[in-house]
Amino acid sequence: MSDQIKQSEVNSAAWAACDTFRGVVDPAQYKDYILVMLFLKYISDVWSDHYDRYKKEYGDDDVRIRRRLERERFVLPMAELKDPQTGEVQDRFLADFNSLHERRSQPNVGELINIVLDAIEEANKAKLEGVFRNIDFNSEANLGKTKDRNNRLKRLLEDFHKPQLNMSPSRVSEDVIGNTYIYLIEHFASDAGKKAGEFYTPYKVSELLAKLVQPKPGDRICDPACGSGGLLVEAARAVGGRDFALFGMESNGSTWALARMNMFLHGMDSARIEWCNTLTGPALVENDRLMKFNVVVANPPFSLDKWGSEEAAHDRFNRYWRGVPPKSKGDYAFISHMIEAALEREGRVAVVVPHGVLFRGGAEGRIRQKLIEDNLLDTVIGLPGNLFPTTSIPVAILIFDRAREKGGARQACKDVLFIDASREYQSGKNHNTLLEDHMAKIYNTCKARQSVDKYAYVAAISEIAENDYNLNIPRYVDTFVEEEEIDIAAVEKEIEQLESELAEVRLKMKQYLKELGV
Repeated sequence: MSDQIKQSEVNSAAWAACDTFRGVVDPAQYKDYILVMLFLKYISDVWSDHYDRYKKEYGDDDVRIRRRLERERFVLPMAELKDPQTGEVQDRFLADFNSLHERRSQPNVGELINIVLDAIEEANKAKLEGVFRNIDFNSEANLGKTKDRNNRLKRLLEDFHKPQLNMSPSRVSEDVIGNTYIYLIEHFASDAGKKAGEFYTPYKVSELLAKLVQPKPGDRICDPACGSGGLLVEAARAVGGRDFALFGMESNGSTWALARMNMFLHGMDSARIEWCNTLTGPALVENDRLMKFNVVVANPPFSLDKWGSEEAAHDRFNRYWRGVPPKSKGDYAFISHMIEAALEREGRVAVVVPHGVLFRGGAEGRIRQKLIEDNLLDTVIGLPGNLFPTTSIPVAILIFDRAREKGGARQACKDVLFIDASREYQSGKNHNTLLEDHMAKIYNTCKARQSVDKYAYVAAISEIAENDYNLNIPRYVDTFVEEEEIDIAAVEKEIEQLESELAEVRLKMKQYLKELGV
């Protein structure tokens, strides 16, 4: 259709709306205001589009129209502004973006936005309860004093009222809206610096991780450190259909809300995203035991300090039976949780880790040895440095496969594939990026599971044991490139020729100076 809105147009218009807050509000904070407004605009446009469709079908029969709308995947109720003293209703309007845009010049516009969000939450408890509780559009601390705050919110409502941000299903696909959400999160991560690690995994890293873990139709997929949910979205896309179930856990309340909205915008309303501390109080539990999943993926916080080691020895889920990780580094705490949450003799696990996980000794070394002896480790992949907005260090992907356990379909596999992909990337101004060719090479190498000169090596577990269970990739993948041998005779001949030419030049120079009388 000619009036279809392009992805680039939606992205540009949404990014331009951020100018309202740039330089005034911290990027780690204003991302919440922008993403909530995008979400509100989306559900409002979908509601309006469906209302118009039912209006054509039922004419002025508002009862039938409302009855149909109440069966939608979400409901937009009526919102009420009440007098704080008397409780008398001063204004009553549909809880949607358009009502707020009409009231954008009101002196209490921040309060009105909060009322609309509260009403939407209340009417959609099963899917949206708590999603807006961490955002306050009437906050003086975040948005300034009344006059400045009102001006900013008025501009924000006007920015989102642009034609390019008409998100009616007839004009823009669900994928486009979801992609815009991820596009904004990616750009907020660039602005937010180290704080970005709380909510963002680079898109290409998420895509690669999802492909490597090979989710299948019917799988239950979990990310126990899901951030804003991008990795879960990519894992779902890798399935190639809608036959999957998504689960996630996130400890930061604001980031948990982003994940819930992200799932909703991608049409994955049934995803179960829990707000909890995965290491000390996981909420994905059935019958007082950890829920089990076909696929577990994560980019957990690197070397998390004070992760809860003091409680680990008495963990009621017995996740740390191979050993308790050090209190200042929670990497193996997340790995231990992920493996225990994967289905026995079947579950697949992929996790992003700092390189220290591969070789550090002490408690971590003992846990690593046990995981290798249990034949769970399948693949170690070294990625380039500077892929993340939070750190410039290179990272690795570890893939564990519980099908390698005794009784599993791959129990005969007794080796580990090492891949050094650290030198293949596209260099960027702020950070490096993996291109499709780089990811395809990694994926195809994993699939072939064969040694590749200077790139990959299949190491027997006995060989890893000889290396004291050290997984440092250069121990297995030799990337050394010998320098070309120097032809001494040719170099001497070239030097003689250059000396001869230099002598001729000096002689001519002497003659020229003599002619000039110097």
